Amino acid sequence: MTQTQLPHSAIKHVPNVLTVIRLILVPVFLAILFVGPHEQNWRIGATVLFIVAVLTDLFDGKIARRYNVVSDFGKIWDPIADKAITGAAFIGLSILGELPWWVTVLILVREWGITWMRVVMLKYKVMAAAAGGKLKTFLQCVALSMFLLYLPAFPDWFGWIAWAIMFAAFALTVITGLMYVRDALRLKTQAQREQA
Repeated sequence: MTQTQLPHSAIKHVPNVLTVIRLILVPVFLAILFVGPHEQNWRIGATVLFIVAVLTDLFDGKIARRYNVVSDFGKIWDPIADKAITGAAFIGLSILGELPWWVTVLILVREWGITWMRVVMLKYKVMAAAAGGKLKTFLQCVALSMFLLYLPAFPDWFGWIAWAIMFAAFALTVITGLMYVRDALRLKTQAQREQA
């Protein structure tokens, strides 16, 4: 079967099913996180659920591209599901007092703002995810996983590494956000010149 051939009817629905599962996992993840926020077993459970949700994003994208089953539903809801699970983790950690609110607010404003901007820019051109944006997402997920898992019983070095990765993710989030805005302005100017 080639990449451009339509696969079995069941395959084409897998990416969207994974996206829906990721959305469903968001409230479940938050519930587990807040049931026992200072108990190791509950924190491990929340961390595992977060990682599973993140992995569904990895797999649904690979399946959609490999079998050429990219759908309008996926284009709209996949980024929403991504931002929902990471946003829930950021907000949850800030509510627990384990991550400063200014970090969460600035990251979420950037994440949702750029997502909205990319949707607006569709009338000019599709803005593909840049390599820096993918690295930013990876660092965010690693940092969030470490913060979710970290408890006072863990050694100090674990917390230091978690903070180092979080600050790297924060810096890359801001930098790539500015880069997306710059690229969007260039695309808009170019498209307006071509129309004129």
